[in-house]
Amino acid sequence: MGATFGRNIRMTIFGESHGKGIGLVLDGLPPGTPIEEGFIKEEMARRAPGKNLMSTQRKETDAFIIESGVFEGKATGTPLCVLIPNSDQHSRDYSILKYQMRPGHADYAGRVKYKGYNDYRGGGHFSGRLTAPLVFTGAVAKTVLAAKGITVGAHIARIGKVKDELFDPLGESIDRLQKLRNHILPVLDESKGPLMEAEVLKAREDGDSVGGVVEVMAVGMPPGLGDPFFDSVESRLAHVLFSVPAVKGVEFGAGFAIAGMRGTEANDPMKFDCNQVRTTKNNNGGITGGITNGMPVLFRVAIKPTPSISRSQQTVDLASGKNVMLEIKGRHDPCIVPRAVPVIEAVTAWTLLDLLLE
Repeated sequence: MGATFGRNIRMTIFGESHGKGIGLVLDGLPPGTPIEEGFIKEEMARRAPGKNLMSTQRKETDAFIIESGVFEGKATGTPLCVLIPNSDQHSRDYSILKYQMRPGHADYAGRVKYKGYNDYRGGGHFSGRLTAPLVFTGAVAKTVLAAKGITVGAHIARIGKVKDELFDPLGESIDRLQKLRNHILPVLDESKGPLMEAEVLKAREDGDSVGGVVEVMAVGMPPGLGDPFFDSVESRLAHVLFSVPAVKGVEFGAGFAIAGMRGTEANDPMKFDCNQVRTTKNNNGGITGGITNGMPVLFRVAIKPTPSISRSQQTVDLASGKNVMLEIKGRHDPCIVPRAVPVIEAVTAWTLLDLLLE
């Protein structure tokens, strides 16, 4: 099993949802990289569960312990190891799931892959709990990117049937992108927040769940990063984005809508602006030929509804060899989208930093 991502800087995640803890090892960070623990805690708090009825009521503070690789607030250049203890497991809620496979989860695929030795409690290593280390990683990357004039921000473009307005493809201000961090439901049109909350709570009341879309923008990216074909910026980002649990789709720039355009609509006309080459549109999402072109990197990510729902569902019991009905117990998110926002930002920041270090 591979649990390491990155080329010039590498992150390795480890642990299970109901084990003693989870964590990560960061390898290749340049000596002197700032490790701002206050900012990291703020980012971790954005992802942490249990803050309201729109998320699971599992209480995890995501408090972390830096075991090595940091001295006097700076990376030493040696592997940086971080532990995040688990503190609120209800493992008894999962005993029935040893043989009864949850629809939409990795229970069956994981059992086959690991020959039944996998820790199935709370999804084990497949759990969204493993996204906490990703947020730590992203916070480190964001600090470095900010010093280079690069900002990564995201908002909820959609939850269920409720849609927010989209980013201006030609760019948003750093201030606007950063202010989104301060909201549980980061939206551009503030009137959409209460409607999204109502959508989530209605799904919760129905014993169901709801998905959505997260839109991400990185401003300040210089042109010339990336490679054509197999190591394109889209390829590198798509790789890490699809590594986040519940992500089922990624589109860059105009995305699938570009398929309905003619070339005259889809092309991004170019001009000089203060001695810099810019485009008057950004249908390509800041990437052409797999390489950044100096425009904002822009993409959207589709997040599926949380598969753990309270309604009875058809599944199989591997012990008896019979078809059965399963009603999932425990504490689960009726919508994972709000907590996914900082995770998507984090893996984006880490991958962009990895590209910059080339």
